[in-house]
Amino acid sequence: MSMKKDIELFLKYLATEKACSENTLSAYSNDLGQLASFVQVKSLEKGTKPSWVQLDKDVVIQYMLDLKEKKYAPATVARKLATAKSFISCMVTMGKLQCNPTENLASPHVSKPLPTPLSISQVQALLNAPCKENSLEAKRDRAMLELLYATGMRVSQLVAMNLADINLMENSITCTSRTAGQRCLPVNPRIMGILKDYLENCRPKVERDEGLALFLNQRGERLTRQGFWLILKGYAEKAGLGSSVTPHTLRHSFAVHKLNAGADLHSVQQMLGHAHILSTKVYQQVRTPL
Repeated sequence: MSMKKDIELFLKYLATEKACSENTLSAYSNDLGQLASFVQVKSLEKGTKPSWVQLDKDVVIQYMLDLKEKKYAPATVARKLATAKSFISCMVTMGKLQCNPTENLASPHVSKPLPTPLSISQVQALLNAPCKENSLEAKRDRAMLELLYATGMRVSQLVAMNLADINLMENSITCTSRTAGQRCLPVNPRIMGILKDYLENCRPKVERDEGLALFLNQRGERLTRQGFWLILKGYAEKAGLGSSVTPHTLRHSFAVHKLNAGADLHSVQQMLGHAHILSTKVYQQVRTPL
């Protein structure tokens, strides 16, 4: 079987068994394609047939050095090595390689930058931006932005929400993620009122065939993550926040503002759906901008 076929099988495994996203699969595909090309070059230099069998520890180290020489950032080198480790481990399990040349190979140290939140006044300016318009889309956008900041959920979770995930009677929503499963999140009654207005006065006017999706685009279809990104970018510009604001900026802001207001670390961890509390502790080091 060719090296390319082995990569395809691995990507299929990630998609079916690990439920990896399209973006993750694309990154793995690019990284493994680069690794395969490097192995092929080294095999030809040795006068041997290109195959994963040629992938010994020396070749892996040469691959890392080559990445550094090409001026890849340490974080990128670490990611590409992690991809190689996952793939090679799978190849060993499948019996295509006898040993794992990356087993005792240390990854480059990567210092992660601290999250950058918005100030409370900046968040308020962003949330108020849709209020300056009176269109159906603006009312939908206000509901989405308010809900995203009020819960700290990820944008993928926001656009994946269905009508059944909203409980107007109990002022709560159901949020689903691959790592934390389903969790019920309380939502401020004011924001539930904004959401109720969208459900009663906006969504029915674009709905098609009684779809299940909570947030719809102009064609009556489920709004995509990319679609929401464009919407957020537009309102960030209108609020004078520039183009660096992302959906995750609101998630960071939610976490920092909650901790600064006195919420305990464990409750914020549960709201964010973090598997490990260390991921949440990072926000204790972040100061809210003025």
